[in-house]
Amino acid sequence: MDYEIITDGSCDLSQELTKEKGITVVPFYVSFDDQVYQKEMIEIGVREFYEKMVSNPGVYPKSSMPSVQDYVEVFLPAVKAKKAVICICITTKFSGSMQSALSARDIVLEDFPDAVITVIDATVNTVLQGLYVLEAVKMKEQGLEYEKVIERLEEIKSTGRIFFTVGNLEYLKHGGRIGKVAGIAGTLLGIRPLITLKEGEIFASGIARSRKKSLEKVMELLKVYVRESGLDISKFSINVGYGYDYEEACQFRDILKSQLMKEFGEIEIPIFQIGATIGVHTGPYPIGIGIIQKA
Repeated sequence: MDYEIITDGSCDLSQELTKEKGITVVPFYVSFDDQVYQKEMIEIGVREFYEKMVSNPGVYPKSSMPSVQDYVEVFLPAVKAKKAVICICITTKFSGSMQSALSARDIVLEDFPDAVITVIDATVNTVLQGLYVLEAVKMKEQGLEYEKVIERLEEIKSTGRIFFTVGNLEYLKHGGRIGKVAGIAGTLLGIRPLITLKEGEIFASGIARSRKKSLEKVMELLKVYVRESGLDISKFSINVGYGYDYEEACQFRDILKSQLMKEFGEIEIPIFQIGATIGVHTGPYPIGIGIIQKA
C-alpha cells in the first residue's frame, strides 16, 4: 500500500528538507497582536519571527493550531490518489492539533469510506518531532509496509527526549508553562533552568547560574540518558535545536560532538531551528538536544 507522511508545523523541519523527503507539513499560525495570524513558513519565516521577538522584547507572540479544514485540504489529495496517510502530530498535552487531524479524518471518511488515515500522537514536539518524522521517512524509503511503520513508530516514541535551556524564564512564565513563583525567582536570581521534555510533558531538571553552565549541564543530561539506556550511541538519532543564535548552536554542537566521541563514539548531529510553535513559549534563545531511538 502506497502511503504519504504528513505532519504539523511543530516538526520544525526546513522547507528544503520536507520537499526533498516528500513530507507534507500542515503549518501552525503565529500572531504578535492577537488579531492577525500568519501561517508559519508560508506567510512568516522562522528568521523573521525571531527578529520580531528580539526587536520587541516586551511583546509575547502566540501560536494557534492548524484548523480542521487545513488538515482536510492535505488529506484529500492523498486519498484521491489512492494513498494511505500517516499523520504525525505534536503532543496532545501541548496542542489540539491532533484533534483537528482526527476531525478532518472523520470528514474525509464520509466521502471516501475506504480511505486509510492513521493519526499518531508523537508525544513530542519541535526538533524532536522532526527526528521522529524522519524516522518514519527512513522506514518508508527502506520499503517497510504501512502497518509495520506505524507499529515501529509507536514503539520508539517513548524513547524521545529533549534536554534544553532558555535565555530566561519570562516566556515560559507568560505562557503558563511553569509556575509564576518559579518564574519570578528565576528572573530575580538570573537562574537558567534546565528542562527535560519526555512523553509530552516538561520537567525541571536543575538550574544553572550562567549560560555556559546551563549548556554544560544540558550535555550532561544527554550523556546520562545514553549511559542509562545501555544502548550504543549509534542506535539513536540526535540533533541540536536552537532559536535565534545560529553561531551559538554551531559552537554548542561542535563541543557536544567532541564530548560524545570521547565517551561513546562518533555520531552525526544536525542542527535544526526551533520554530514559532514552541518559540512563543521559550523566547528567542532556546538551545538544546533532541534524541530518539532509531526505528
